[in-house]
Amino acid sequence: MVVNLGTPDPSRPGALEVRKLGPLARMAPDPIKVVLNWGRRYSLWCFNFGLACCAIEFIAASMAKHDFIRLGVIPFAPGPRQADLMIVSGTVTDKMAPAVKRLYEQMPEPKYVISFGACSNSGGPYWDSYSVTKGVDQIIPVDVYVPGCPPRPEALLQGILKLQEKIARESLPAQYAAPAPAAVLSRPLVQAPAEGGDAS
Repeated sequence: MVVNLGTPDPSRPGALEVRKLGPLARMAPDPIKVVLNWGRRYSLWCFNFGLACCAIEFIAASMAKHDFIRLGVIPFAPGPRQADLMIVSGTVTDKMAPAVKRLYEQMPEPKYVISFGACSNSGGPYWDSYSVTKGVDQIIPVDVYVPGCPPRPEALLQGILKLQEKIARESLPAQYAAPAPAAVLSRPLVQAPAEGGDAS
């Protein structure tokens, strides 16, 4: 069995021009990449970060009527170290944002995030509150946004399908390269108390 790892190189007769896959060029031919992406696509361990009413819709999506296990999503991972999909559902406050970021950083690579609902997408009806983070994408990178207030369970199923399509298109070198840094906050999460102020 011959595995073609490149195209004929016109400058060197008989030689192949190696595809630009880095060190994985010799180890990951196309069929292997398809199998690896297929395995990651249909075995997403989900870590639910339910913060408000959208979490009820997430739970409904995992029940018998909608049953997202049939899509290859395993709900309720024991912790962030066993999960590769975080679904943030609900209002992310500035006080909760460091916890969301910490749990995201504990997840192993490759990891994905679905922002579920208007509150986690952009702050929702509470966008002008002093204590609400204006979208979870200010603290962690988001792969799929699911709109709605609250979104229906069918919308979450559609978001999972979109994420699976994205995973199927990924290349191995891009996936296992250095992770993208989380976005820099536009304002501090928690205001520091004033120094030396009186208590009155």
